[in-house]
This record gives sequence, C-alpha cells and structure tokens, in this order.
Amino acid sequence: MEHALSPATLSELRRPRPYPAVSVLTPTHRREPENAQDRVRLRNVVAEAKKQLEHDPAVTRERRADVAGQLDRALAEIDLAHSEDGLVIYAAPGEHQVWSLARAVPERVVFSDTFLTRNLVSAQASERPFRVLSLSADRVTLWHGGVDRVTEARGGGFPLTRVRENFDAERRQRIGDQPSTFRDEDTRHFLRDAEAAVARLQREDPLPLYVTGEPAALALLDEQGPAVRGAVHIAHGGLSHGTPEAVWQAVRPVLDERSRRDAEAVAAELDSARGQRTFAAGVDELWQSAREGRVRLLAVEENYRVTVRDDGEHLVPAASGDLDAREDIVDEIVEQCLETGAQVRFLPDGALGPVDGLAGVLRY
Repeated sequence: MEHALSPATLSELRRPRPYPAVSVLTPTHRREPENAQDRVRLRNVVAEAKKQLEHDPAVTRERRADVAGQLDRALAEIDLAHSEDGLVIYAAPGEHQVWSLARAVPERVVFSDTFLTRNLVSAQASERPFRVLSLSADRVTLWHGGVDRVTEARGGGFPLTRVRENFDAERRQRIGDQPSTFRDEDTRHFLRDAEAAVARLQREDPLPLYVTGEPAALALLDEQGPAVRGAVHIAHGGLSHGTPEAVWQAVRPVLDERSRRDAEAVAAELDSARGQRTFAAGVDELWQSAREGRVRLLAVEENYRVTVRDDGEHLVPAASGDLDAREDIVDEIVEQCLETGAQVRFLPDGALGPVDGLAGVLRY
C-alpha cells in the first residue's frame, strides 16, 4: 500500500485515463473493536464498484473484465492488520493502486476519466510530512515522517552504507593516525554522497528536514552542501541503525514544539485578519473563496468533517447518504486552497474556539 504522495506521483495520478478510471474509498480503523467490520465493508464497496461496471453501458466487455480484475488484485494486496483511517483503491485498464490514509474518507465509488485525488491531498496536508536523515560513519538512513510515526525510506539511494575494514577508532586516535572518525576523508566523501542524495529528493519534493547524529557528524554534514543547512539538527547518535520507534521518540519533542509555534502563529494571523476584514469562516464562505482563489491561509481542525449539499447558491447542511450529499467537502476545500497556492494548517480539535472547525485569511 502507498503512503507518500510526492508532486510527481500526484501529477501521474491526475493524468487522464481511458474510461473508466475507478476510485473506491472506504473508511478503516486502527483498533478493535471498530476494525472488526472493515474487511466486510471493503469487500462490499468493491462489489458495488463491480456492479456499477456491469451496468455501465459506456464500458465494453473487454474493459469491464480488465478493470474488475484490477480491483480483485488490489483487494488481494490489502493488509488490514496495518489499517489507518481510510483506504483508497484506484483501478483503470491495465493498472491499480492502493493508498492507506491517516485521515478518514467517506465510503464512495466514483467513475471518471481521472482518479479522485482530493482525499489523498487532504490526508497528505494533515499528515504534516517531513524527512529525517540519520547519520553515522558507516550508514545513513532516511525516514519518512507523519503525524504519529516514521517509516524507513528505501530508494533514492537510501540507505547508504559502507564497509570500513580493520577500523578501530580508539586505536587510531591513540597512535595519532586519525584524531576523529568524522575527519577521515573517506567519511567526508560518504557524507557528501548522502547530502547529494537528500538534495535530489528535496528538489523534487521539498519537506521539513531533520538530521540526527553525533555533533561531529552534524557539523561535518553542514559543510557538504546547501540542502541540509536549513535542516533542524538533533544531536542523537545511533539512529542510523535504529528502529522507527527510536527515531520517532527522538524527533517527537522537536515536532511538538514546532506544532505549538505553528498554532500560535496561525492564531495570531487569524486575529490580525479580523481587524483587517480579511477573515473568513464556515464551510460555505470558505468554499466560495477557495474557488475564487482568494484564500491565503486555511486553518482546519484535525478531525473536522461536515456533510453538505449544494443548493445552487450555497452549501447547506445534509445528512450522510442524502441525494447529492458531499461528505468530503472539507477535503475539497483543502485541495482547492492548495491548488491556488494557499497555506493549509491543521490544528488540534477545539483550537479555533467558537469558529466551527474551519477559518481562513483572505488575500483580498
């Protein structure tokens, strides 16, 4: 199952496909007893997608069999033992993908000539993704991070390893052959390769970057290139050989402090906007402003969801399952704001006070 959504991946998902490009969404659960029905619910929604395939006159028999087979293959790949909060299956002629999301999604099946991506975009934004680079003299590991975890990234050159034959730092220090591991020229070249590899990733998909390692390793890496000079240093050695949980515990205090500062900055911007009459709140007003490209900053409480219906002039409250109900309108607003260059900040539930889960600062 996929987790990391880079700009290149998003662009690929959004390209037109031969009809039908099928998007199947279903909520999932991380813990018992809520997750007991996830497998049944997943099979039912895939069965509904196949039923729609059977009754769609625009789908040829050959294409119907192809897409149904892709749905079956996607279903077989899903491991619900590692469920998060939502699951998205994409299937089209000749291809399929499965995405696990750390944000709830409505249950739905959509047929189009493109895949439905707004839930992925919203989940990625709420996940607050980041990278962690963990250094040692013989291994450099890269980690992908989100709101509550890190996972090791494999690919793009990582992990980087090297074999140091007959290496005894203490002996070499005693005889004066090498005052420090991180003054060794081979180590410098090794960390230079690591900096170049992470620089490529940062150019393709810029994310906050944290670097862990011994102080000497952090100082040496800073000399290697510009990609890591703006990174946050965490003086904690041993994590290049560590577990995801160990890395998460090392970076968590830094992330918590960053989140606190971000929330304070957002609150200050919202207060200032009230005085300048550029403040907006509520689903209907922000939906209109987002479509007009007027939103500069969008603040969303992490678990805020609302179901609405478009009456032609405004969005009005609706019940889940109502005809024309839009259960993922918050995700639509998030994606629209990101498309027009707005900043999107997810805040803890209740952080917006009397405002109903959603507020923004307008450009004009």
